Amino acid sequence: MIIFPAIDLYGGKAVRLYKGDYNEMTVYSTNPIEVAKEFERLGAKAIHLVDLEGAKDGTTPNIEVVKSIANGTSLYTEIGGGIRNLSTVKAYLDGGVDRVILGTAAVNDEAFLKEAVATYGERIAVGVDVKDGKVAIKGWIEKSEYDCYDFCAKMQKIGVKTLICTDISRDGAMQGTNRELYKELSERFQIDITASGGVSSIDDIVALRKLDLYGAIIGKAYYVGAIDLREAVEVAK
Repeated sequence: MIIFPAIDLYGGKAVRLYKGDYNEMTVYSTNPIEVAKEFERLGAKAIHLVDLEGAKDGTTPNIEVVKSIANGTSLYTEIGGGIRNLSTVKAYLDGGVDRVILGTAAVNDEAFLKEAVATYGERIAVGVDVKDGKVAIKGWIEKSEYDCYDFCAKMQKIGVKTLICTDISRDGAMQGTNRELYKELSERFQIDITASGGVSSIDDIVALRKLDLYGAIIGKAYYVGAIDLREAVEVAK
């Protein structure tokens, strides 16, 4: 299982939200590139980036920071947040990013999703952000009509290879990850699943690894010292 330490970007800074609430924002670093280099020093092989500003309004205000991380480290780099057209996908991938994550656009614009997958294949992932069993969109502000499992089945049928699934109720709450959700997903679908939201301890990492998941994202738990990243990377193997 691959560990993806996360940097959420807002105004060029590394921040974290509590349960997706933009009013509950903590700034952890004014230098995200240094944070990424520290991940690398601690043994991480990959990084998960989110442009929180982009997630709300579909722009790319932090693209230069993202490119600096992608090109200034050896980390496998994925980015999500506000990627809603093919030109944005191309800008990130041409800029050195390894994989882009579609969220709102995957829900609202099936034609774009299919074109992106047809054009870029495995370099396209989809974020499945779950709120009360439904898929949330627009930076988690709105709920779509899609049931989580129905949506995942649709993504598999379209040919998406990787899903990043977040239980919003657990995100940043340090209450443990939703193991039942990931067990169900791993049993139902032949697709790479990355767990996100509430990964708070080494026990969570062990449990997720036993479910044979593709990856796990560590955010707040790293920043508050609850998870030792070097240990997490080793345990995940």
